Amino acid sequence: MKAIRKFLLVLFIFCFLVVQAYAQVQLSWQDCIIEAKKNNPDLISAEEFTKEQKANKTITASSLFPQVDASLGASTGGSSDQSQDSYSYGVSGSQLVFDGMKTMNNINAAKENVKAAQQNYRFASSNVRLALRTAFVNLLKAQELIKVAEEIVKIRKENFELITLRYHSGLEHKGALMTAEANLSQASFELAQAKRNIELAQRQLTKEMGRNDFMPMKVMGEFIVSDQAKEKPDFTSIVGNNPQVLEALARKNSATFGIKSAYGNFAPQVSGSASAGKNSGHWPPEDNQWNLGVNVSMPIFEGGLRTAEVARARASYNQAEADQRSIRDQAIVGLEQTWASLQDAVELVDVGLKNLKATEERAKIAEAQYSTGFISFDNWIIIQDDLVRAKNTYLAARANALYTEADWIQAKGETLEYAQ
Repeated sequence: MKAIRKFLLVLFIFCFLVVQAYAQVQLSWQDCIIEAKKNNPDLISAEEFTKEQKANKTITASSLFPQVDASLGASTGGSSDQSQDSYSYGVSGSQLVFDGMKTMNNINAAKENVKAAQQNYRFASSNVRLALRTAFVNLLKAQELIKVAEEIVKIRKENFELITLRYHSGLEHKGALMTAEANLSQASFELAQAKRNIELAQRQLTKEMGRNDFMPMKVMGEFIVSDQAKEKPDFTSIVGNNPQVLEALARKNSATFGIKSAYGNFAPQVSGSASAGKNSGHWPPEDNQWNLGVNVSMPIFEGGLRTAEVARARASYNQAEADQRSIRDQAIVGLEQTWASLQDAVELVDVGLKNLKATEERAKIAEAQYSTGFISFDNWIIIQDDLVRAKNTYLAARANALYTEADWIQAKGETLEYAQ
């Protein structure tokens, strides 16, 4: 019995230490990127799609090579009073000689589809980076919000204590006391809410990293915008490396080869064939057989099928060309918009910091004035409310700058490998 108790105690301590170890997991931005690269399902899907397109290219190119088959046969048959056996084996092959460059154009189209798939992977990586960065900043903000909420609770608690003393001394009215109590209650609620919301932020980050299991975590980072792009860049140059634009370009190029392939249907198809083997009525067969041949086929009339295929291919090209223009124009507008938003967000951080410092100074002065009766409660509480508002506004501005930076980086088409 004593041994069982010791075992249970050791097991309890071990489990406690494991839980504590998990609870203290801290992740940097680079840690999150490494996990997302390996585990994010959207990236995995995009990677497999690229492999699929590469396989399609190989399948298309296989028709340019000799097609060789081996055969082995045995059969028996006949009437009720007589049967006859037959055995054979051999090798046959065929080789495409000419098809109006249809197969070559199909291969070139498949190559462009591979390029499009590779750019699709880059675009998926760019989107994953944006979602991952947003989730990272959400958790960073949630952690900081708890600190801010605790500071606000402290301010409201000190205010309530001060007004309580003044109320009991007959220097303040009951409405001021009730207002201070309500403010403290509101601050306490916001602190509890911030603590509850942090788990949601942790789960969002868990999802974007591609983890299967949830565990509490903290992130390490600063509210510093590294990619400020203060000098207005050349958006036309940047858009040339955007994966979505490059994917649309590859699809347009693939459609170009699709038109050429459709025209190839009007050309004669020439192929050569050869076979060799043995055949006889007993095993092993002894009679040699061989064959050499050239096959030529030429479409004469198919009810407008090939003409319609050319029209379809041309329409597909026109659609791809229009899509490419639209995506490029939209990407340039997105760059202009996100760059302007980034400049606004960065400047607002400076404005928020100056406002916070000014409000803190006013709050110190007002507290001294209120304690000595130089200003009324109504004026003093307005300044205190401004201080609380300034703290929340400054945190929101710093977080918004990081969100906007992530939008700017995504608009440029940068992937998870981007250093910032």
